[in-house]
Amino acid sequence: MSLKPLNDRVIVKRKEEESKTAGGIYIPDSAKEKPQGGTILAAGPECKTVKKGDSILFAKYAGSEFRMDGEDLVIMREDDILGVFA
Repeated sequence: MSLKPLNDRVIVKRKEEESKTAGGIYIPDSAKEKPQGGTILAAGPECKTVKKGDSILFAKYAGSEFRMDGEDLVIMREDDILGVFA
C-alpha cells in the first residue's frame, strides 16, 4: 500500500531507539524515550523546505503515529519540523 501526504504534511520514519547507553548499560523498553529524529519517506506538494530522504529533527510529541505495512510511521506538518541535518 502507498500513502501520499496532502498539503504541507510529511511522512517520517523515526530513527531506531538506542538500546544501550554510551557506557554500555542496556536500557529496558519501559525506560526508552521516542527518538526525535527521523527520515522523510514522503512529502506533500506544498512542502517548501524539506524533501524525501532528508534527515530531520522534530518536536517530541509532533504529529500522529500510525502503522503501515508493519512499520511505525509519523505524519506531521512541515511546521513541526525543527531542523534538517546537513
